[in-house]
Amino acid sequence: MRRFGFTSIAAAALAVAAIAAAAVSAGTAAQAPIKIGISLPLTGDFSEPGTAALRGYQVWQQVVNANGGLLGRKVQLIVKDDRSDQNTIVSDYNALINENKVDLLLGTFSSLLNLPASAVAEKFKMVYVEPAGGSPKMFNRGFQYLFFAQQATAPHQADLFSKWVKNLPPAQRPKTAAYPTQDDPFAAPVVAGVQSQLEKAGIKTVYTTTYPPATTDFDTIASAIKSSGADVVVQGAVFDDGVGLIRSMKKVGFNPKALFQTSAPSEAKAFTDAIGAQNTNGIFYAVSWSPSAKGSKYPLNQQFLSTYKKKFKSNLPAEDSADAFAAAQVLQTAVSKVGKIDQDALKDWLHSHPVRTILGPLSWDSTGAPRQAFFLAQWQCAKGKCASQIVAPKVVATTKTIVNPKPAWK
Repeated sequence: MRRFGFTSIAAAALAVAAIAAAAVSAGTAAQAPIKIGISLPLTGDFSEPGTAALRGYQVWQQVVNANGGLLGRKVQLIVKDDRSDQNTIVSDYNALINENKVDLLLGTFSSLLNLPASAVAEKFKMVYVEPAGGSPKMFNRGFQYLFFAQQATAPHQADLFSKWVKNLPPAQRPKTAAYPTQDDPFAAPVVAGVQSQLEKAGIKTVYTTTYPPATTDFDTIASAIKSSGADVVVQGAVFDDGVGLIRSMKKVGFNPKALFQTSAPSEAKAFTDAIGAQNTNGIFYAVSWSPSAKGSKYPLNQQFLSTYKKKFKSNLPAEDSADAFAAAQVLQTAVSKVGKIDQDALKDWLHSHPVRTILGPLSWDSTGAPRQAFFLAQWQCAKGKCASQIVAPKVVATTKTIVNPKPAWK
């Protein structure tokens, strides 16, 4: 019989131990969470929509983990606060990639912040799905890894509002318009898009101004709009400035026949709390999401709504929460279809396939710009209760009524 010496036995034992350790390590790695890096404006000028976006991401994380995770692994969100600062967000995404070693990225709020953040993602060739940021400047840089998870870019966000104005009977159609806008890379192009379309329809521009993001006093702007006699006001607003102009218009005693604002009216309860629910009546805005949307074209929409209400003890999520959930759905779908985390494969798949989200089906051109259309929403009050309604297109409308002209301030 062949005998093994002590050295041979020890070597064999070490080999077995190494194999066992490798197996344990492999098993542990297979169960490690998928880390998704995000930087959001949780403080600073964009804290309202930034916090709403965080909630949307958190609801998605809860839903996906309850359903077995992504690729059979739990999802972990690593979130940083960029404080609404462009320099900070560059540092944040560099840190998420190089220090936190995240597997995937999701975007932040506003074009102002997504412009530099997406440049970091592109540098490291990582897919970057943004829930907000439709400025044309986002899509003229030849980026391959950028995808905007809403239905349309900023210049076309308010197309349905322009169409509604142009289709009014001659006796009701406004003759003049005012266009105040924050100096914001998303808000300004929305206003420019409406102005161009209404001017072509013969509606005269009687006032325009672009104000800094830090503006807090809107009395002068409201007085100038009143003096202009504008029938319709189209404001490029983020949140505080939208609230500020309404308060100032009320203060100076001016009530336009029609008012359209970007972003601000979509902040749901925060908007009604800020200006008073009855003062929302008749205000238009473009919206990417409808809480009433159901069916296979809007997968998980009702689960998103019920989970949000339970998690945050709130009746209605802000649109920014829904947009963030949809952005995560886009990333989730790509990873599931590709079957692994391969940035180039994910990028290529998204460029060639549509994705169904709670916003509806989304698809992208070669620049990452979406190819669909926004909904037109209006705040409406009846019997003492106020709610946001989808008024166009008819296929997703929640009411056949459009409040026109806008009622007086309360």
